Amino acid sequence: MDATLAALADPTRRKVIDLLREGPRPAGELAQAVQMSAPALSRHLRVLRAGGLVQAEAGGDDARLRLYTLRQEPFAALQAWLDQVQAFWAEQLGSFRDHVERNR
Repeated sequence: MDATLAALADPTRRKVIDLLREGPRPAGELAQAVQMSAPALSRHLRVLRAGGLVQAEAGGDDARLRLYTLRQEPFAALQAWLDQVQAFWAEQLGSFRDHVERNR
């Protein structure tokens, strides 16, 4: 999960994730959408791939074209962790509410 959070720490990479939520896209289209050069975006895509957040697949007839897509697994793991944190705070706040009501 550390790699997931590290990859998501950058606003450009979060923008790429948002764009990929709409569907698979080639790197060139992603670079244009985030107003970044292809080499600069390539570094961001490398971090996203290393974190397991995206994958690149051959796109259609042109073997040189790589389509980037989101991978579900790291987001599911992150959501499970966030659910645990939320449950902790819900329990803490519930206990506090019970304490306040008992001591009115």
